[in-house]
Amino acid sequence: MKLSFALTLSLISGAAAFAPASTIARSTVLSMSDASVDEEMVDNVMAIEEPVEELPAKSMSLPFMDRPAALTGALAGDVGFDPLGFAKSEADLMNYREAEIKHARLAMLAAAGWPLSEVFDKKLAAAFGMMPLLDASDRAPSLLNGGLGKVSPIYWVACLGVAAAVDVYGITRSKSNDEAYFPGNLGFDPLGVYPKNEADQKNMQLAEIKNGRLAMIAIFAFAIQEFVSKQGVVDETPFFFFPLMQTLKMYTNSGYIH
Repeated sequence: MKLSFALTLSLISGAAAFAPASTIARSTVLSMSDASVDEEMVDNVMAIEEPVEELPAKSMSLPFMDRPAALTGALAGDVGFDPLGFAKSEADLMNYREAEIKHARLAMLAAAGWPLSEVFDKKLAAAFGMMPLLDASDRAPSLLNGGLGKVSPIYWVACLGVAAAVDVYGITRSKSNDEAYFPGNLGFDPLGVYPKNEADQKNMQLAEIKNGRLAMIAIFAFAIQEFVSKQGVVDETPFFFFPLMQTLKMYTNSGYIH
């Protein structure tokens, strides 16, 4: 009898010994579950309270017209200017931006190279014993000015070869499904001038596209100006390209200064 009573007490005490641990474990699980529910509720509330930026209904550049659907302002220089509705989808927009950035970069090179060629062509030709490409009015060869036949075919072949290689490389990168790729991103930055943070990157992209658009207008203006005036752009604006005394002498000889 005493033995059975002792066994009963030991079983009761053993059960009592395990009871608090079970309660603590259960309460811990409940606490962790409550915490996860609270975090989920907080995330949901923050998601609901986060303001969603609405796109403007009207174009920024042409306020009297509706904003083109594909122009969301995500690209640098996008101010909603597409009055003829060329970009009907995001794919169209990306293709047009690729073309724009290529033409912009080429125009920036041309806008610098055109007047520089008119400044140095005759000097370089004399130094190497070659015939200058400029005409008698110091105009660079162009479709409107003529004179393209005087340019060596080797030069045209080299230009087309380099242009084709760059174009093929750009197409390959654009088709690579790289998430970091954007139109014009050829990964070419030998001097490391491209910023590291996103804000400065956007500013540099905006500066490039603005300067490129201006250069496209400028190179078109050069061609029209020389065709109409029959005079090189450097001779019409010598104060941009020649020393002051030489500029004053040119103005004196031309009759601007008496």
